[in-house]
Amino acid sequence: MKGSCFMRKYETAVLLYNGNADEEEMRTKLTQIVANLSLAIKQLHLLQTDSIEDVKEACVRYAAKVDVLLVLGGDGTVHACINAISPLKKRPIIGILPGGTCNDFSRVLHMPQQLGEAASSIVDGEVVEIDVGKADDRYFLNFWGIGLIAETSQNIDPNQKKNFGVLSYFMSTLKSLSQAESFSYQITTDEQNFAGEAVMIVALNGRFLGTQEVPISSLQPDDGKLDILIVKNSNLAFFRDLLAMNDENKKLKELNEMMYVQTTYLQVTTENKKEIDMDGEIIATTPSEVEIIPKHLQMIRAK
Repeated sequence: MKGSCFMRKYETAVLLYNGNADEEEMRTKLTQIVANLSLAIKQLHLLQTDSIEDVKEACVRYAAKVDVLLVLGGDGTVHACINAISPLKKRPIIGILPGGTCNDFSRVLHMPQQLGEAASSIVDGEVVEIDVGKADDRYFLNFWGIGLIAETSQNIDPNQKKNFGVLSYFMSTLKSLSQAESFSYQITTDEQNFAGEAVMIVALNGRFLGTQEVPISSLQPDDGKLDILIVKNSNLAFFRDLLAMNDENKKLKELNEMMYVQTTYLQVTTENKKEIDMDGEIIATTPSEVEIIPKHLQMIRAK
C-alpha cells in the first residue's frame, strides 16, 4: 500500500561471498538471495572475498560495525569466520547461506539447501545462542576429530569434489575405511579417564558429518556439552548400523565397536602424533585439549 512502511528486523548486515567463484554463477546466487534479505535488513553490504585470509580480515573488520554477518560459503568458510569472530568481545549475529559441498552446520541450523529458501529462512528465522568448541587456540562449530575422520578429509580428491560434490566425500570415506589403522590413545575428561585402541575419536557439537545426520538425540549445539564418539573398528557395517539407528537407547548399547560419552572438557594424547580435523580443516596434531564454550555465539536458525 502506498505510504505504508514496516520495521526491518536488522539495521545493518554484511554478506561475504567468494570472489573466486564463476562470475555468472555467483551473480545468479546473489540474485536469488539479495531481494529476500533486504526484507529484513535495512542496510545490506555485499563484500567479495578472494581468500580465507580475506574472509578472516573482513569478519574482524565488520564484527563491531554490523548487527548481522552473513556468510555465503561452505564449511571451510564458516570455520574461518568462527575463528575470526570467537575471540572478539563484540560478536555479531551470524547467518549461514549454504554455498559449499556439505554445508553441515547450516543443516544443524535447519537451513534449506536451496539458496532462495535459505535467504527466506534468514528473514523469518530466530536468533539462538550456540555453543562453540575450542581446541587449544582454535575454535570449531561442528566437530573435532582424529583418525578416520581426518584421513577422510585428506583423501578427498579436489577434482572429484568439483565434479561429484557430496559423492566425493563418500568415495573418500570408502577409501579411508579400507586403509584405516588403529592408534593408542588416552583421554581425560572432567569426570573420568579412558585408554585403548581406536580408529577414530570425534568430539561433536553439531549433528551432521558429510551431510549425514548422526542419529543421537542428545547431540545438541546449545546444551553446553561435547558428545564424544570413540570408534574402535573401521568396519563398514558398524557405520551403516550407526547411521540407521531408530531406537537409539537400545542400539547405542549394542554398538560394541563404539564408546559414547558426554563431557565439557577432554584432554587427548596419542602414542604417535595424529592430525586433527576441525570442521573439515586439518589444523594441528595431538596432544590436544578440547572444551566447550556454552552459548558463545548468536546464530540465525530457520523456524
